[in-house]
Amino acid sequence: MLGMATLAVAGAVLAQDAPAPPAKSSSKKAASHASSGAAARGKEVFEKKCAICHYAEKDAKKIGPGLKGMYKRGTFTVNGNKVTDESLKTWIENGDSLMPPMKDTLDPAQIKDVIAYVKTL
Repeated sequence: MLGMATLAVAGAVLAQDAPAPPAKSSSKKAASHASSGAAARGKEVFEKKCAICHYAEKDAKKIGPGLKGMYKRGTFTVNGNKVTDESLKTWIENGDSLMPPMKDTLDPAQIKDVIAYVKTL
């Protein structure tokens, strides 16, 4: 008859021989879910802080330019400069002669979320 200690050792040996579960890989679906969460948060921030001056659903000027299709177009309408996440972040943070800087109004995570939202327009 086997003792409890022998059974425990046998179980541990068997557990060592068992194949390890596959490592979770970051899938595109998970990444898109994360970015869709950021975009959803960004939409909320946009509606509270940006929509007073910018349209999201059209490219027509409100007070500032409409933002629909800005990433697809690839350039800012006001100066023709290339739109990238970094250039939009800089613009949001610092503003220009017509747009107030938002770096003291929005925290870095909110700015990142707004950029994720604008990319969906």
